[in-house]
Amino acid sequence: MNKKYLDLLAQKYDCEEKVVTEIINLEAILHLPKGTEHFISDLHGEYQAFQHVLRNGSGRVKEKIRDIFNGVIYEKEINELATLVYYPEEKLQIIKNNFVNEQELNQWYKEIIDRMIKLISYASSKYTRSKLRKALPNQFAYIIEELLYKTDESANKEQYYTKIVQQIISLGQADKLITGLAYSTQRLVVDHLHVVGDIYDRGPEPDKIMDTLINYHSVDIQWGNHDVLWLGAFAGSKVCLANIIRISARYNNLDIIEDVYGINLRPLLNLAEKYYEDNPTFRPKRHSDGNLSDLEQLQITKIHQAIAMIQFKLESPIIKRRPNFNMSERLLLEKIDYDKNEITIHGKTYPLENSCFATVNPEQPDQLLEEEEQVMDKLLFSVQHSEKLARHMNFLMKKGSLYLKYNGNLLIHGCIPLDEEGKMEKMVIENKTYAGRDLLDIFERYLRHAFAHPEKTDDLATDMVWYLWTGEYSSLFGKRAMTTFERYFIKDKITHKEKKNPYYHLRENEETCRKILTEFDLNSDQGHIINGHTPVKEIDGENPIKANGMMIVVDGGFSKAYQSTTGIAGYTLLYNSYGMQLVAHKHFNSKEDVLLNGTDVLSVKRLVDKELERKKVLETNVGEEVLQEVSILKSLMEYRYMN
Repeated sequence: MNKKYLDLLAQKYDCEEKVVTEIINLEAILHLPKGTEHFISDLHGEYQAFQHVLRNGSGRVKEKIRDIFNGVIYEKEINELATLVYYPEEKLQIIKNNFVNEQELNQWYKEIIDRMIKLISYASSKYTRSKLRKALPNQFAYIIEELLYKTDESANKEQYYTKIVQQIISLGQADKLITGLAYSTQRLVVDHLHVVGDIYDRGPEPDKIMDTLINYHSVDIQWGNHDVLWLGAFAGSKVCLANIIRISARYNNLDIIEDVYGINLRPLLNLAEKYYEDNPTFRPKRHSDGNLSDLEQLQITKIHQAIAMIQFKLESPIIKRRPNFNMSERLLLEKIDYDKNEITIHGKTYPLENSCFATVNPEQPDQLLEEEEQVMDKLLFSVQHSEKLARHMNFLMKKGSLYLKYNGNLLIHGCIPLDEEGKMEKMVIENKTYAGRDLLDIFERYLRHAFAHPEKTDDLATDMVWYLWTGEYSSLFGKRAMTTFERYFIKDKITHKEKKNPYYHLRENEETCRKILTEFDLNSDQGHIINGHTPVKEIDGENPIKANGMMIVVDGGFSKAYQSTTGIAGYTLLYNSYGMQLVAHKHFNSKEDVLLNGTDVLSVKRLVDKELERKKVLETNVGEEVLQEVSILKSLMEYRYMN
């Protein structure tokens, strides 16, 4: 052990007693039950549904309420208490409006504070007092601890405890205390949150999800393909930037670009107004909760066309300068007969519909107009100088990774690229061959390099970020080709089909999952692969639990755009000391519906895995860190106090 390091550590533990106390504390923590992990994926900007799932802990809050109060209070009171924990400020206002006199309200305050203290006590039962104290509201921490640890066997302190509650109520602090207890309960019910990719695109409020995650007590993120697209735009990739604007236009979410992140779209609108007309293919998908005027729809339609054509042009130079990307078949602008308005792909010719090639030079189809170049330069400057976007992207980089090994499980948004025989697919990058874990590691290295050097807009690292969005061997895309162009302009739906990587049918196979876990140095008898990216079509009978429980897919369609095909509104996964449970969620109507009717959006929980013995902190990633701390402290003991 480095002596200088031990000397520095000795400044904190400046006597033998302090070292001994900390070792005893850490060794004891190792034998506590592991905390509850909460896995969530493919949020796609659906902030309201995400908030509800986060606040109710995928049903854990109500589950704990039932454990304590089932048979003690009525079902209506259980629902009311649960809703109070989810949305304390709003629910308090509704409840208070139902009381006609102060005496009845004060009596209710006494009962509800007592119930919430019992709930906090139960929810924190596997944590140390120190960890509980950190979860409590600062202004009430002392008072809550007094109420939590009261012992009144001889009735000596009965009036003391009664007076505490009475004073809280009489001093007008009951609402603040109840609200603090509610948020503390939410925090204690879930120890750690995993977001398995795709926070961005389609839904209207990804920025609010990011703000929530930034303030969440313990979280990690596995990047999804849509997240990487935003990271790429911030890192200087103009083609990634064109994609995020195109998707935002398609889903009527340009407000995120302009109003939330302050990126001026006026130059793009001016360009669009000059060259494009109405086009049914490019009209935005309407949200049920918002109406567009005819003028707004027309403007978005024009912007959508303008940015799509810029995107297709920007793709071509990358494909040409990176032959190892193996994407020459995607040089579609060069395959068009502009006189006949038709395209030949894979040896077959198709007529083009709703085309919008006013800015395309048939002699040099990928050449940007000077106006288009100026627009993209301005947009990129705005993106890289958006303070709010910088905060969100930096957090995404800090907490994110392409994959994560955590408590024996592999968390990955997309796939491990495989061939039909189940072998790891290989990709040559700078004359070196990568596959499996090595391929994902090199992808992440390039992404981090591109992010660290946003001034470089056409280097290999920046191009590689775009490849992660759309490339054949990308672990995030997981398909042979992205058929965006065909979906816009070719009627024949055969051309729209995007062939998935064999991973997506081979992951049903237990042997494949074992091979992948082994590739990542994980125990193939005990580990699981936790996946997002592809919505599980439960409506068609697809099972999210695959390969005899080794593979769990937690994308069930949080995005409203998918819910008609999935039949549900998302999955989440809970992993506590007793085992794993998958939770399916019904469509989330509104917070108001929960507040007024006490409705929740959960369906039957499915047991994935049950621990034979209750899992302890000792057996987790946190346990590994604690063991390292104990080892260092023992070295300090030997170095400073035992010689």
